[in-house]
Amino acid sequence: MARPSKLAGRARDEALEALKAAGWTHDAGADTISRSFRFKDFSAAFGWMTRAALAAEKLDHHPDWSNVYNRVEVSLTTHDVKGLTELDVKLAEAMDAAL
Repeated sequence: MARPSKLAGRARDEALEALKAAGWTHDAGADTISRSFRFKDFSAAFGWMTRAALAAEKLDHHPDWSNVYNRVEVSLTTHDVKGLTELDVKLAEAMDAAL
């Protein structure tokens, strides 16, 4: 599989604008996007994590995340290129769609 390239220029700006509108935040220093998801209870959080994990496997791109009861904290970046790629955008969109 070809290694993804970092998002740049207009494509990057448009992707970040859409992600921010959906509730994601961008850390420019680390070049990551992150979001905190809250659910009714642990079961709902775990169900969402399962759906998100299936999307991550399909993309072969895995999140940095943690779960405490009904809260899931997610951070996305592509470690191979030390920054954001289309894989991060696609996974974030899949996570949002799984809500």
